[in-house]
Amino acid sequence: MGRRPYVRTAIKYAPVNPRPPISRRAAVTGAAATAALLPLAVAPSAGAATAVRAAARAETAAAPAFLHGVASGDPLPDGILLWTRVTPVPEAVPGSGIGPDVQVSWQVAEDAGFSRVVASGTVTASAAGDHTVKADVRGLRPGADHFYRFTVTGGSGEIHSPTGRTRTAPAPDARTDGLRFGVVSCANYESGHFSAYRHLAARRDLDAVLHLGDYLYEYASGVYPTAKYVVRPHEPRHEIVTLADYRTRHGRYKTDPDLQALHAALPVVAIWDDHEFADNAWSGGAGNHTPGAEGAWADRVAAAKKAYFEWMPVRPSVEGTTYRRLRFGRLADLHLLDLRSFRSEQVKAGSGAVDDPSRTLTGRAQLDWLKDGLAASDTTWRLVGNPVMMSPLAFGAMPAHLLKPLAKLLGLPEEGIAANTDQWDGYTHDRRELLGHLTGRGIGNTVFLTGDIHMAWANDVPEKAATYPVSRSVATEFVVTSVTADNLDDTLHVLPHTLSLPAVAAIKAANRHVKWVDMDSHGYGVLDITADHAQMDYYVLSDKRDPKATSKWARSYRTATGSQRVERVKAPVR
Repeated sequence: MGRRPYVRTAIKYAPVNPRPPISRRAAVTGAAATAALLPLAVAPSAGAATAVRAAARAETAAAPAFLHGVASGDPLPDGILLWTRVTPVPEAVPGSGIGPDVQVSWQVAEDAGFSRVVASGTVTASAAGDHTVKADVRGLRPGADHFYRFTVTGGSGEIHSPTGRTRTAPAPDARTDGLRFGVVSCANYESGHFSAYRHLAARRDLDAVLHLGDYLYEYASGVYPTAKYVVRPHEPRHEIVTLADYRTRHGRYKTDPDLQALHAALPVVAIWDDHEFADNAWSGGAGNHTPGAEGAWADRVAAAKKAYFEWMPVRPSVEGTTYRRLRFGRLADLHLLDLRSFRSEQVKAGSGAVDDPSRTLTGRAQLDWLKDGLAASDTTWRLVGNPVMMSPLAFGAMPAHLLKPLAKLLGLPEEGIAANTDQWDGYTHDRRELLGHLTGRGIGNTVFLTGDIHMAWANDVPEKAATYPVSRSVATEFVVTSVTADNLDDTLHVLPHTLSLPAVAAIKAANRHVKWVDMDSHGYGVLDITADHAQMDYYVLSDKRDPKATSKWARSYRTATGSQRVERVKAPVR
């Protein structure tokens, strides 16, 4: 299959009512006002016309609405997962647990005008699922753009959702010339606007967007960032703990116009990290969870996962987890990890327990699944969607005024220790086993795609960091920065690329496999895959606090096929 031209049918994806849903109080007040006007309808007067108009407005307000946009995800060669939420009545807001069942029909077409419908069906939206619906559509043409929409029946007839565009994966044996993915992570609603999503949605050369976790944040309003630096408040204002809380927070995020535009324009492949649950989550708890006061951890996790699978266009591989595998022709397969559900509790940084073979980041079943999948792969590239950084990270000498906020940002003790134990650094036995598997089986062209730490990195992944570059690199890693979540300059409240420069120099001096670090920028990545290279273009935003923030290219790094090393490139892909 030849490389397709990067030209897409242009659709203007208008934001879907970014204002909060109508409150119950507003709905009741509107109904009372309408009732007061209805007696006027019996007389042939100007009052009658007013009453009719008021009744029509009340009927429209009570009609089902698509307030949270549409989305697609997890593309297969013959299928795609579609998502939306219906608000059947104004008071059926996310997390309310109320509202009638609604029959929702869906259509998939090969053209934006829906003259060539190729699949259709009906699903039911109910309060049990927070009125979200999914359609796992099959029988579609591989490697092709498709358009979709949802429809409900209201008082005035059919009500259509916005039209979404999606794309299926290439056929399993297709020899496609290229793939291109947007790559994002760490989007905190209170920290800024999601302009990165808007810029990705505007591109016409992407096959999908990979979201590497921290799609939302669990904190109470004004905690992270502190109230002084909150750009816009999220809902609910308290820390989310219950099922209603998580549903409400998902609903607030899905009203963002840039997030709606991204989901309507491209399929999103998402995995979770910790903030979809609570900061520094592990299988039995979290750093940001207080047993008793916040209930049992198992109950909180169950609520968070239920809301996640309701609100995200994600196809669970096994009940309760997001690790799964997607294939994109003969060019690449994508192994997606869940590094929260099965991990042992984090140990204190500097503890020798990081080497304990009884501790795990992945869990035995997932690590075996990953190793088997990498060994069996017959594609040119093996991409690993990896929520936390794989490459080892040690700190050299650094001024104390920089080490303290950097340690806080990376989850390190503020007295300064050499490893972030929430990353693979805290579970070295799992990492040695995985990297040893790559070496022992001669598995090349493995690229880890990582988020989590609100910085951009380009790394070789060394077999033995202490003796690199004498010891070889067995894989490569591209880490994308945050969409909005605070990084070093935000934490210090200084201009970007000022006080961070000594920290960057210290990290690179102590970690020769680290080729580039940007501690201050917010933005996204664009990953270009061909038979010859995997290249990450890093884009940065002008100001996360500005809803109209611009985007510009910052740097590019690539790994040439067979090299297992990253190198700088002087221009982004075109």
